[in-house]
Amino acid sequence: MGVLAATLTLAACGGGDTTGTADAGPPQPGGTLRYGLSGAPTCSDPAQSATNQTLYVTRQIVDSLTDQDPATGELRPWLADSWFISQDAKSFTFHLKDGITFSDGTPLTADSVRKNFDSIVALGAVKAPLGATYLAGYTGSTVVDPRTVRVEFDSPNAQFLQASSTAQLGIQSDATVAKSADERCLGGNVGSGPFSYGEWKQNASATLLKRTGYTWGSAIFANKGDAYLDRIVFTVVPETGVRTGSLSSGQLDAISDALPQDVAQIEGAGGRVEFTTNPGIPFGLQLNVTRGPLRDAAVRAALTPALNRQELVDTVLGPQFKPATSVLASRTPGYADLSSRVRFDQAAAKQALDEAGWVAGGDGIRAKNGERLAFNVVYSAVFAGNQAVLELTQQQLRAVGVELKLEPVPVAEATARQNNKDFDTYYYNSSRADGDILRSAFALNGRNLNVRNAPTRLDDLLARQLAATDATARTELLADAQNAILDEGLWLPTIELSQAIGAGSNVQAVTFDASARLSFHDTWVRR
Repeated sequence: MGVLAATLTLAACGGGDTTGTADAGPPQPGGTLRYGLSGAPTCSDPAQSATNQTLYVTRQIVDSLTDQDPATGELRPWLADSWFISQDAKSFTFHLKDGITFSDGTPLTADSVRKNFDSIVALGAVKAPLGATYLAGYTGSTVVDPRTVRVEFDSPNAQFLQASSTAQLGIQSDATVAKSADERCLGGNVGSGPFSYGEWKQNASATLLKRTGYTWGSAIFANKGDAYLDRIVFTVVPETGVRTGSLSSGQLDAISDALPQDVAQIEGAGGRVEFTTNPGIPFGLQLNVTRGPLRDAAVRAALTPALNRQELVDTVLGPQFKPATSVLASRTPGYADLSSRVRFDQAAAKQALDEAGWVAGGDGIRAKNGERLAFNVVYSAVFAGNQAVLELTQQQLRAVGVELKLEPVPVAEATARQNNKDFDTYYYNSSRADGDILRSAFALNGRNLNVRNAPTRLDDLLARQLAATDATARTELLADAQNAILDEGLWLPTIELSQAIGAGSNVQAVTFDASARLSFHDTWVRR
């Protein structure tokens, strides 16, 4: 696969598998999968997709140059059957499989790859917050021949090979990438994936149809031909109880965000719940260091020991979830176990605030020089447990004299607030099976959701890990970066997200990819 392919891939992700009923028999082609999403998909364009509920849809219509084995972290062939990486990790050459077509019948060529990457850079970080950062330093793509493309960067880019496996860098048709950013979100996107769009109703539903003649699937797929399902119908069912009831009664075949308290009802109806933990940045609050009391580094430092993360898991979620122990989730290549720093110590939190001059008032909330120790958290219901987790977080912070004001907003408003840096803190997670996700969220030249205005040691570390072609050295730099983020009080970790998919007894081969998103190519329904 070319030099450096091994060294540029960090340690194995772990997790991720294909599950179903052991005695289901051989796969049966045909049928419809009725899937209940917990939130509305926000954009039909994989390049602009960010939420899990959106990616469950968009991942199915687009293929990537490579795929990442969820068990080993190894990069495997998909659209590209081989690749070569220059010694300095500034140039990546991909050789495409023969005979690949988009769902409109047009051929997928090396020039298609070039046009896709050019278009993602043009979308920029506001419209394509993940894909654009994966292409940081992109200088262009050269079409060597119709099936060979060389992707080039102005500096070493150790994360790019893994990024080439993501849905955000999936390849779409020339006609699709020629559209405006807004047009690309309204359906009709044409990819080379095992499914194509049959219908897209913004914020309501999506129907995918099976493609025939699909012979270039990922090396990780168990099925080497067409998908088994004839169609997938996604509907938005935001209420947890309604989703669970619809699955149990047979109105839906599978659902998102089946919380632990739903398991008994689902299993009682003959179904099951499949869990897998997400790699990437766990759920937490990213702090705007330019607003209110969060300008005080002592306040930011005191927040970490104020939270009892195990209580968040035990009270709200259950044993299938984990408390966050770092700025990366434990399944992420490059993760550093910082549980000794991310631990509950309410007395230490109070003492730190006392020493910093924040004095409790009559209602228990602290103040200093007339400023109340209060700030908001902006969030959306991209995960069914967010509200309850934050309500308990609010109680825990109040116990040390901090007032957290909850501001739930729709996904579109949350995105706008995020892009405009209009928040005190922003609650979210970001899934990716590579530690470089830290650069996307925290770097001054990334999304910079902390609204920092000057580079620090953190930016140097994030730039150096991007240039590190030795896996061990890169892992050490990522560990230093996680410590630096805590040193600067830029992130308040809460819980690690797990994908919890409720499936009826008729649904087989529920498959999670390396980033804990669903792939339906191998899925089938027993009729």
